[in-house]
Amino acid sequence: MGKRYGMAIDLRKCIGCHSCEVACKSENGVPLGVWRTWVKQVNKGSYPNVRTYFLPVLCNHCANAICVRNCPVKATWQREDGIVVVDEHRCVGCKYCVFSCPYGGVRHLNPLKKYAQSCYFCRHRVDAGLEPACVVACPTGARVFGDLHDPNSEISRLIATNPVQLLKPDRGTQPQVYYIGADEEVMKARGMPEGEGGE
Repeated sequence: MGKRYGMAIDLRKCIGCHSCEVACKSENGVPLGVWRTWVKQVNKGSYPNVRTYFLPVLCNHCANAICVRNCPVKATWQREDGIVVVDEHRCVGCKYCVFSCPYGGVRHLNPLKKYAQSCYFCRHRVDAGLEPACVVACPTGARVFGDLHDPNSEISRLIATNPVQLLKPDRGTQPQVYYIGADEEVMKARGMPEGEGGE
């Protein structure tokens, strides 16, 4: 069995510092106004008992990816290791993938180059044996990346020993980003990054 990459985000450790967003933009040259990963922030409660919850959001690299199925020119495709990527030379900028993705805001049309983009787990780093930039930049170790098919990997052990939540599991996409300690209301709350997905 080959590798199957995924990410676990331990929200018990996330402090909402946005280091992941900054690292992603720096590593991948993401233009202003769009994001490949972003942190949803939701306040719950009433004064003086208010708490802020954070939920990092990114492409879920779904095992049953709607964006892959819906791309009319096959520019969006999935590698054998599960990483969903976009062939920028094939993409015609139709936005079918942007609008069909149920995880609003994780895909956008690059405002400068006019082709679709999303998180691809920093595949250039992964192929070189490194972790994605957002994982390295997280000061609390809230993001864990690795091979879901390896039972001894840190991500597999983390998922096996903690209750996990998925974004919109009812959509049947089989997302490969797992959350630990997520608040159900926060997961369902509307929210978009600045730029509304590049619109």
